[in-house]
Amino acid sequence: MSQKIIKSEEEWKKILTPEEYHVTRERGTERPFSGKYYMLDENGIYNCICCGNPLFDSGSKFDSGCGWPSYTHPINKDSVIYIEDTSHGMLRTEVRCAKCDAHLGHVFDDGPDEGGKRFCINSVSVDFSNKEKS
Repeated sequence: MSQKIIKSEEEWKKILTPEEYHVTRERGTERPFSGKYYMLDENGIYNCICCGNPLFDSGSKFDSGCGWPSYTHPINKDSVIYIEDTSHGMLRTEVRCAKCDAHLGHVFDDGPDEGGKRFCINSVSVDFSNKEKS
């Protein structure tokens, strides 16, 4: 992983929309079933909206029915970091971008594959880049 990206809150506010800022910098959440990537079924990469760090490949995306885009695993083990989250009276694992600390969503142990992970990610925290199918 390259060097961490550190910006002031004012710098983030200049480059992000209010919703992007709220979710990624203030650990907010978009409404379920409202995100632009929730039902997207194209071949590509989901990158951090704040810094462009590649986070998830479309090959790991699945429909979990939870209302947010879900993935079985990140694009590589160094693309995200995990933080214990005890907010809202729950014990969860927050997922953040490893490069800029943007809040992405949470990971749960109820995924469909052998690893059993479900990365529940806010659409507003990522940007999709299409790639040609091989």
